[in-house]
Amino acid sequence: MIPIARPNIGEEEKRAVLEVLESGQFAQGAKVAEFEKRFAEYVGRGYGIAVNSGTSALHIALLAHGIGRGDEVVVPALTFFASASTVLLCGGTPTFADVDRDLYNMDAAHLKAQVTKKTRAVMPVDLYGQTAEMDAINDVAEARDLLVLEDACQAHGAEYHGRKAGNLGDTACFSFYPTKNMTTTEGGMVLTDDPKIAEACRLLRDHGQRAKYDHILVGYNYRMTELAAAIGLVQLKKLDGFVRKRRENAARLTKGIAEIEGLSPPVEGNWMLHAYYQYIVRVEDRFPLTRDEIVQRLTSEGVGARPSYPSVLYKQKAFRKRPKNRSKVAEDVIPRLFEIPVHPLVSSEDIDMILRALESLR
Repeated sequence: MIPIARPNIGEEEKRAVLEVLESGQFAQGAKVAEFEKRFAEYVGRGYGIAVNSGTSALHIALLAHGIGRGDEVVVPALTFFASASTVLLCGGTPTFADVDRDLYNMDAAHLKAQVTKKTRAVMPVDLYGQTAEMDAINDVAEARDLLVLEDACQAHGAEYHGRKAGNLGDTACFSFYPTKNMTTTEGGMVLTDDPKIAEACRLLRDHGQRAKYDHILVGYNYRMTELAAAIGLVQLKKLDGFVRKRRENAARLTKGIAEIEGLSPPVEGNWMLHAYYQYIVRVEDRFPLTRDEIVQRLTSEGVGARPSYPSVLYKQKAFRKRPKNRSKVAEDVIPRLFEIPVHPLVSSEDIDMILRALESLR
């Protein structure tokens, strides 16, 4: 089986972990501080605040910006659960904007229609490894005086008009989950240029402590470990190479899939550099098999494949309040989307096998 995703961990990461284990310093310390500095520099932001997951990063970033009860935050209808659940954890209300049919990210025109008097923020998601159309989104936010919290959890190494993902809004968040373009096993980071937001996030991740046992607010235990940061420092050095390999694999997949009638490969937007966290194929009406039938066939032939997200977020049972306006594009494309392997450990021979398996479906 060609796995759909696999962490790319080598001897350097193992040595870094062993060094931390031998030091006896496991909790947040010097390695975390160095990782924060290096990752912020890579993206081009002033401050990094490392935490234990991307979800934690989103949660404390929202809180640091004052999002709370009565505040609405616009998120895309097509994204991972945490983009909206963290708004609820703050006491706010997620509202949902539709997505672009080809790029799958938030549609700025639909965002504009979702803004109300209660809207405080917009959370564009850089989905599948490609940034949202941030110029248009930022224009809407500036006109309505909205916070822009960039959810870049899937876009390490991606670019938009020459700027790194994570440097396109007021504050940004990343995840370092094992399947991501770089990993710390589990972990996340908030990036910002505002020292006050950075300080608020530092307090919120560590029980509100400004010094040992000196708690000035009620915070959380969201700290990153030294072990995770040590892995992250090594992975960061490899990130650009990982992204190049993903893009090489993606280019070969796209060339082959473009010749299969009824299957649409991912589209790379203008002035964007897609980092291909996931390689998403769309099934059109004229194709003889459904998305789920394709996934089943590919899996049976040794190609890791799976459907993308199961539904628009507002249809999840956890969200009791349904929006009045449906996200028609998102509802249409979601049952058509499936993922195939693109990660750096996918070999040239694997790409040939994947394309043969896809061609045999016709």
